Amino acid sequence: MKLQRLFCFAWSCYLASIAAASEKSIDEPQIRLAVERSLSLLENASATTAQLRTCFTCHGQAQPVFALVEAGRRGIHANPENIKRQVEHTYAHLQRGRSQYASGKGQGGQVDTAGYALWMLEEGGRAPDEVTQVVIEYLLEKQTEVGDWPRSSDRPPSEASSFTTTYLALRGLSAFGSADQAERMSAATSLASSWLADATPKETEDSVFRLLAFEYAAVKNDIRLDAITELLGQQRDDGGWAQLKTMDSDAYATATVLYALHRAGIKTDDPAWQRGLNFLVNSQLPDGSWHVTSRSKPFQKYFESGFPHGADQFISTTATAWATLVLLFALPEQESPAILPLEGETPLELPELDSQVNFKS
Repeated sequence: MKLQRLFCFAWSCYLASIAAASEKSIDEPQIRLAVERSLSLLENASATTAQLRTCFTCHGQAQPVFALVEAGRRGIHANPENIKRQVEHTYAHLQRGRSQYASGKGQGGQVDTAGYALWMLEEGGRAPDEVTQVVIEYLLEKQTEVGDWPRSSDRPPSEASSFTTTYLALRGLSAFGSADQAERMSAATSLASSWLADATPKETEDSVFRLLAFEYAAVKNDIRLDAITELLGQQRDDGGWAQLKTMDSDAYATATVLYALHRAGIKTDDPAWQRGLNFLVNSQLPDGSWHVTSRSKPFQKYFESGFPHGADQFISTTATAWATLVLLFALPEQESPAILPLEGETPLELPELDSQVNFKS
């Protein structure tokens, strides 16, 4: 019994040492340096993509632009002409597909493409117009009877979850829906809220985008809190998150989780969030990228965007963009978006988190 107590004490000390080591704050100069290294890659990849492809791509344009726009908000230079070009390129893509959206056919990538394109126009400051209105009509028609927007492809992790597609649709409706569409959007959001409340996520991507979708849905506080707690409980000993339970931690899963947690109200100085930030900073490669191995079977013709990692460059570009966004959140703080409670509920109060309770291998 005495030996067992000594072992438990030693083990608790070991866990405490891991927590202490991983909670050391990354200082602002380190974060800025990491961001500046990755931004140059993202700018180049997005510019090259727009030059080589007439179509809009989520990984080559949307996600990099999200990071570039956020960098500008944090006082870090991002080429405004490149951002403008990406926004115009994206709008032109939707404009070319206007008749396809009007007929309900949509473009390649379906709701995922439409949702990411609208998100990019939102970030680029583009105002709603007749083109975006047609895309919103398409989104309203594509919702299923149970309330979700189903994925249109199987390209894990970023295009393989109906939770992701549903989030993109809800965000698009919120940003670009017109007054004439308000009643139907309200009904669509209500139906989606019911689906989101009852649906069970199976992978990290599901959990991330379910939590993100709550920002646009009406679900009870206890459901939001359970979703936050679930994601926090999936953090690994190394501070990161994995796409699947059978996989190691990687930058894509870690960054998307941290993004969702921050949008849900978790502060960037929270110990769990800081451990995740440490994982990202420590796993960034010398060239400024984060390498994530692709899980998707390629069906598009490969083209070289100039981003590192060859056949893995699409998911690695996406991961690098998400990681850069998260690092930017750790710079002079922006207010987390307020999530309004349902009628009759008090505002959601996040729990005080124990820095040693979130370890999972």
